[in-house]
Parts: sequence; structure tokens; C-alpha cells
Amino acid sequence: MRLKLDQNLPVSLVPALADLGHDVDTVRDEGLAGRADSVVWTGAQTDARFFVTQDLDFADTRRYVPGTHHGLLLVRLRDGGAQTLHDRVLGVFTTEAVQSWDGCTVVVTDRKVRVQGPKAR
Repeated sequence: MRLKLDQNLPVSLVPALADLGHDVDTVRDEGLAGRADSVVWTGAQTDARFFVTQDLDFADTRRYVPGTHHGLLLVRLRDGGAQTLHDRVLGVFTTEAVQSWDGCTVVVTDRKVRVQGPKAR
């Protein structure tokens, strides 16, 4: 899976996710850190990457409609520490059927993973 990690996620996820076979890129590596959400989003979509973030601005499914993008994972944890984030995201990519998430909006909390796929036409 082609991933782009937002700047609000620990860089320790890059090698960990790569070890699982994912092609991982980061907002920092692309020189997009601190840029507007629209610029970051366009970068992820242009590169056909599934975007992983904690930024609530991406939670609006009216703006980021499932099925119109390459996928979005929004991480919402009570404890946003680097190790907790690393462990939860890596756990999700280890145990869930992430390959089926193309075009989906996925919300990960401490206890749940909610997947909203494209609406049938």
C-alpha cells in the first residue's frame, strides 16, 4: 500500500510500516510540513497515496468524500503520545484488512476501527 504520513505522526512509523511491505512517504520528506491542508492533501492525491493523519480538518466526509480519493485514515486517540500513536497505527496495519481500504475514510480510536467506504451508485 502506498502511504503518506502527516507531520503529526511519529517518524518511527516509517520503517515499521515499510517492514510490513508498505511504500511509505511523509509530509516532512516532501517539504510539506507546515503547509496548508489543501496542499498536503493534493500532494497525497497526486502521488496516489493513502493519507494517515490526526488532523481533524480531514474528518469532514462532505469535503473528503469516500470514493473520491485514495484513502484517508484519521487517528483519534485519548493519549496522543508518540509511542501510543506508533503502537496503535502499527497494530491496525498489522491486524486489519488495510488493502481493502482504497478510497475509504477510516477512523481509528483507542478501541475501534470504523471504515466508511464509497457509496454505491
